[in-house]
Amino acid sequence: MLVKQLYTNCLAEAAYYIESDGEAAIIDPLRETTPYLEMLREQGVKLKYVFETHFHADFVSGHIDLAAKTGATIVYGPKATASYEVYNAKDEEVFSIGKVQIRALHTPGHTLESTCFLLSDENGKDYALFSGDTLFVGDVGRPDLLDGIMTKEALAGMMYDSLNNKIKPLADDVILYPAHGPGSACGKNIGKETWSTIGTQKASNYAMQTMTKEEFIAKVTAGLVPPPNYFFEDARINKQGYENIDKVISTNSRALSVDDFKTEVTNGAQILDTRHQDNFEKGFIYNSINIGLDGTFAVWVGTIINIHQPLVLVTDAGKESETILRLARVGYEKVIGYLANGIQSWIDAGNPTEAITSIEPEQLAAHAEKENETILDVRRITEAESGHVKGATVLALNDFSKDLSTLDKNQTYYIHCAGGYRSMIASSILKANGFKNIINVHGGWGKIKITNIPIATGTPANLIHE
Repeated sequence: MLVKQLYTNCLAEAAYYIESDGEAAIIDPLRETTPYLEMLREQGVKLKYVFETHFHADFVSGHIDLAAKTGATIVYGPKATASYEVYNAKDEEVFSIGKVQIRALHTPGHTLESTCFLLSDENGKDYALFSGDTLFVGDVGRPDLLDGIMTKEALAGMMYDSLNNKIKPLADDVILYPAHGPGSACGKNIGKETWSTIGTQKASNYAMQTMTKEEFIAKVTAGLVPPPNYFFEDARINKQGYENIDKVISTNSRALSVDDFKTEVTNGAQILDTRHQDNFEKGFIYNSINIGLDGTFAVWVGTIINIHQPLVLVTDAGKESETILRLARVGYEKVIGYLANGIQSWIDAGNPTEAITSIEPEQLAAHAEKENETILDVRRITEAESGHVKGATVLALNDFSKDLSTLDKNQTYYIHCAGGYRSMIASSILKANGFKNIINVHGGWGKIKITNIPIATGTPANLIHE
């Protein structure tokens, strides 16, 4: 038996490969099929099943293309209704893969169709639980993604039953393989590890402790911030189906001349610049939004940019295809093309560029209490509560789309996040919205907190709520 976790950091997502005696199964694959097909060829095995733990909201799964290319059966749990051919497993139904077996455990709560898959080894011993978004390391899946269909309280009640009746009875040594790790918006506060054991979670996960259903519902539903807007669109795509990924990449990989690029922008396309923030700040095209490929790129694209918005790309040389693929992973397919030869072609054609000024954290103290100057912390409220610059205004980046009106364009803003990635996204958004006096703080809170600037803990006094 071979089990591999295939973890993708930028999405905080885990797919799984299981193999036994010439047969294989893949659980919750990403949209691109090439890595899985290559693995199957290298191992010389046949893909028998593609198991889906639920209709994912945070990425477009590769199950349809993968099944079409291999002849594998797509398996969902009970109550999953798709617009393409799937097999709906019955609760407790067993599937054979070579000499091992996988048992479907219907665990509604995150969604109605949510199903965990329990792998037993060649000797019939329970080995690992692939829990999807039902149980994470230190957390559980959010129960608020079926807006208009079922309340979060009703789903949380179902999750309580699923955990207590299906997962807690499992042996402590069963490995826990969740669909997501730290940074995913599918949970409130997922732990740092990408796997655990059932016993560890029984001992440490707040949602696995003994409590009444009412207490559980209150804990699980407390503190939920709104999910990224693209979640609901991705769930729809995963239910209804999608265009072949190879065709999407081919169609979107169009090199644009400077003149063609300008035309598309005039026609309403949004410029998405995916270069590293340190390069972006030195020179970029007016109205560009910077979301660097080196961070949680797809998640922030899905949070900041409307999924139906046409895009034109500015990338580093050789990063065009990677950018297009990573956009397609989260359902962003309206890519008109990319600027041929990147920002340099724009400059060589004599076009102007914008820039963002940055300072070092040591310089920030001089501006902490000046009139008409504001330190703007764009981290989440939970991050700011553990420590923030005294007097700073806290406006989480994921709230920018609805709360920019609270900021004053006559102010000078010194913007920081934890390390510099989010602050440059924020700076680019502010620039694109007509804010002139924008200064980025290099290194973010990680460096600010070791200077002599006054800091505070607890709820910030100047909080623009999430």
